[in-house]
Amino acid sequence: FPSGLYGVTPDWDQRQTLEHAVRLAAKGGMTALQLRQKAANSSLRRELAEHLLPICRQAGVALIINDDWRLAQAIGADGVHLGRDDDDPAMVRAALGPNMYLGVSCYGDLDRAKDMLALNVDYVAFGAMFASGTKPQAPPIALGVLTQARALVDDIAPQAGVVAIGGITTDNAASVLQAGADCLAVVGGLFLSPDIEQTARQFSALVAASPKRQ
Repeated sequence: FPSGLYGVTPDWDQRQTLEHAVRLAAKGGMTALQLRQKAANSSLRRELAEHLLPICRQAGVALIINDDWRLAQAIGADGVHLGRDDDDPAMVRAALGPNMYLGVSCYGDLDRAKDMLALNVDYVAFGAMFASGTKPQAPPIALGVLTQARALVDDIAPQAGVVAIGGITTDNAASVLQAGADCLAVVGGLFLSPDIEQTARQFSALVAASPKRQ
């Protein structure tokens, strides 16, 4: 799974607004995009996914669909992200095969991460790292969880990535990267920025300068 800036879409239903924002983020160095759209119905979600896929392809950005692995499979997206209450990751991996990305939310649960890594997932995601406007009910987890997750990944599945999400901004991203994250998954800190392209460049530069990239 590509390291770097992992944009996660806000619940916008205006296709042109979303497209413009994604293009700007990609121009600034975003390497992956998750279509989250929790509030959209299945028809709108598919319309947005089908519209964003060629844009992401052209920009070299991996398109990940949140929750709906059948939609990801149907449109030929690059992968799917599963939360704790979604379909069983082992079943989804079997259905998708080895050539699509599979990422999972682990919150602050290292035991869950260990189990998921044994299923050959492509990344384990942790958070919220900080207070989050997208998930205000999610309690922030300690940065040390990322360090422990990094050690787990290195031991069990070195090809997998460690993703951090929740309240990440250009001001606090360096601490997350130093703790062990490969990817910065960002919703509001990217897409609600007054200058999306410049903010993406700042995030991307922080990843490039992190110790693991030296």
